Amino acid sequence: MHKFFVNKNQIQNNKVHIIGSDINHIVNVLRLKIDEEIQICSVEDKKNYIAKIIQYNKENVICKIVEELNISTEPKVKIDIFQGLPKADKMELIIQKTTEIGVRSIIPVSMERSIVKLTKKDEEKKIERWQKISEVAAKQSKRDIIPEIERCINIKEVQNRINNYTKFIVAYEEENSKTLKQVLKELKEEENIEIGVLIGPEGGIDEKEIQILKDKADIVTLGSRILRTETAPIVVVSNTIYELEN
Repeated sequence: MHKFFVNKNQIQNNKVHIIGSDINHIVNVLRLKIDEEIQICSVEDKKNYIAKIIQYNKENVICKIVEELNISTEPKVKIDIFQGLPKADKMELIIQKTTEIGVRSIIPVSMERSIVKLTKKDEEKKIERWQKISEVAAKQSKRDIIPEIERCINIKEVQNRINNYTKFIVAYEEENSKTLKQVLKELKEEENIEIGVLIGPEGGIDEKEIQILKDKADIVTLGSRILRTETAPIVVVSNTIYELEN
């Protein structure tokens, strides 16, 4: 069953009014008909519904709520990825796959070894595209949220946000003692876990950046094999949810 996100004010009197680009997707791409059912999720309160299409036109698709679902697809652990800016196609892959797995938000980070440098104009266009990729992946994987793609920040701003998390993990290829598994083991008995994860760009994390972060963050190795920048966040998010979900 196909899933769509709406704002709370689009749900009134047991009816859902779907607007925007989702109209074309429902009518012309999926070719859904009157009386077919879809899943609706309210962005604000994360409530899920089964709704039946009862009418559509150029302005909206109107659905009648059939049932409220008592389900949640969100992981208990909240994970934010601070991703060193990679090339565009890699960033798109990271957003798509980590959204499917269960990340809460993705924050691009301009780092010493980032090949990509965004101008303000480029950043606005990129974030708009990246947010759309997040939305499509959230629908496909039946998430209850659309992970937010935040504005690009620098390493000093990353440092200022570390205290917001239960743990802040930095995956560093030069680390050879502390492992991700060891850090996650420390969190087994914790409640309301929020984790920040920093992943370097293609060239890795510079030693100067490690020095800025090391007093507050857990610097970890992901193993003896060097992972690509687009592989590392998928590995970290998958392992973290596996270890802490239950």
